[in-house]
Amino acid sequence: MPTPRRIAIDGPAGAGKSTIGALVAERLGYLFLDTGAMYRAVAVLALRKGIHSENEHDLAAVARESRITIGPPTKRDGRAYTVLVGGDDVTWEIRDAAVDRIVSQVARHPQVRDVMVAEQRRLGARGRVVMVGRDIGTVVLPDADLKIFLTASAHERARRRGEELAARGDVRSREDLLHEILRRDQLDSERVVAPLKAAPDAVVIETDGHTVGEALQHVLRVVAERSK
Repeated sequence: MPTPRRIAIDGPAGAGKSTIGALVAERLGYLFLDTGAMYRAVAVLALRKGIHSENEHDLAAVARESRITIGPPTKRDGRAYTVLVGGDDVTWEIRDAAVDRIVSQVARHPQVRDVMVAEQRRLGARGRVVMVGRDIGTVVLPDADLKIFLTASAHERARRRGEELAARGDVRSREDLLHEILRRDQLDSERVVAPLKAAPDAVVIETDGHTVGEALQHVLRVVAERSK
């Protein structure tokens, strides 16, 4: 079998999807698309425009009208990719605490998801793509050639998130980060539309206690095995 042309990587917040997905795409020479970054970009615009996270109509309008693009890193500042909104670099702004607090609410609105999923499927149809998120294998690309579900304990994910933020000078307490992750897990898994869950045919990979390099090698082995 040839190398899977469409690879879906799902998992909860902080499981390492973006980092691992970007590295897998780089190794394979594939397009990388972090769908979570797309929803975060909408959240950034909502905050800028003063749109409440429960205002589905206006959020969907923002999603439709905004030109959100995700591409290779344009700066050597630790980013895995660059996120542009209408040409404005928001790569780090989408990781702000204010965005963390509302992104799950923004992403649960059906009208917003309809806009985002349509664009994600359009990009996925090209093939040679690694797409990461929470509903890629179940909703966006249910016929993906390979589905992977990355996960880790909430405490491990809070630790990683803290280290990532601290590296950028953003120091937050482990307790606050754990609370935020558990809250987002609940919102993501209990939402009516496209809840977070592993697809029945997904390869589940636990990453507790593993470095990024070790997790990457595990995923690449799965890709290689599927290619045989």
